[in-house]
Amino acid sequence: MYEFSLSLLLAVVFTFFVAGTVKGVTGMGLPTVAMGVLGAFLSPLAAATMLIVPSFVTNVWQLLAGPSFAGMIRRLGPMMVAIVIGTVAGASMLTGGDTRLTTAALGIALVSYAVYTLVARPYRVNPAYEGWLSPLIGLITGLVTGATGVFVIPAVPYIQALGFEKDDLVQALGLSFTVSTIALAIGLASRGAYQPDGMAVSALAVIPALIGMWAGQKVRQAVSPATFKRWFLIALAVLGAEMMLRGFW
Repeated sequence: MYEFSLSLLLAVVFTFFVAGTVKGVTGMGLPTVAMGVLGAFLSPLAAATMLIVPSFVTNVWQLLAGPSFAGMIRRLGPMMVAIVIGTVAGASMLTGGDTRLTTAALGIALVSYAVYTLVARPYRVNPAYEGWLSPLIGLITGLVTGATGVFVIPAVPYIQALGFEKDDLVQALGLSFTVSTIALAIGLASRGAYQPDGMAVSALAVIPALIGMWAGQKVRQAVSPATFKRWFLIALAVLGAEMMLRGFW
């Protein structure tokens, strides 16, 4: 899938340290940052393969640290099933070999997430709509995940609008991210795109990701999370715009 080199390993270490730092400060963003930065010099497929293990490890920890695992599964179960279906179906786009199209799609996903998070006002979903809306959001999230390797749109805004308390919200996001990571691995493997060499580099990335999370928690004590998040989203939008233009041109 890609050749091993010192420069590649250093790039992976740096990328996942930065991604882990963002997750440590904001509670999310590791796969988004990893796909955005690695996608600047690797194909989206190679970048998606690298993020599987560190994303899985950090998100399982986030999921299991929450207060109500069983209750979360009951409420969000249909959404999680739809995420798996959508991701496996959408992975054909990521593995199809058209790097320009997937690069542009990744750029669009990054810009959409950054702009929405910067300007959107908080809102609440009517509980009466959850029965049909959760699977729909899950399916769309899965398709976006399969096509781009980024699993935040529209799942994150939707989960934030369900009215969870702080600890439950963190656990719900952890559940969504964990399921999306597993589904992405299944989608890539089912098409023969999840190779052993990618697994080795992905496992290596766990170390800088965890160190970055620790560093991010320290940064959070010194810098306002709101300020950090605002500038992070602006940088993410610029990065996504560059990838979008590169994919189209």
